[in-house]
Amino acid sequence: MRRVLVLTAAGLSLAGCSSFSMDAFKSAPEPITVQFESTPPGAEAKTSVGPACTTPCSLPIVTEGDFSVTFTLPKFQPATVPVTVTRFPAEFASPARTVVDPSPVAVELQPAVPARKARKAAKRAAAPAAAPAEAPAAAAGSPFPNPR
Repeated sequence: MRRVLVLTAAGLSLAGCSSFSMDAFKSAPEPITVQFESTPPGAEAKTSVGPACTTPCSLPIVTEGDFSVTFTLPKFQPATVPVTVTRFPAEFASPARTVVDPSPVAVELQPAVPARKARKAAKRAAAPAAAPAEAPAAAAGSPFPNPR
């Protein structure tokens, strides 16, 4: 009877091993600390994986792969920076490591152009383009150059 119990227990334990996967041993990725900087400072740095902070700052990021960071500051145009995360597994002589590129994540924000100035700049850009078209027509009717 004892043999039957031992064989049954061994059979059940081996049956359990056949459905066991190695995914159970995988752990969540280690958090990596990423530094964020902006010129001018004080911008909100919001990552595509969730956390945000006000520059200059650093955040612990937990991600399996790449992500992006969007920097926003009033009176400045927003800027988005892609970030590449490369993980190197542990080897015999070296520990596992993670490389973040760029590091630190930095951006120079450009001032936003007010709507009024943008319209004036568009008018100025369109006006010189129209002036040369008029000049040949005026010159064709007169032997003298245009007095403008």
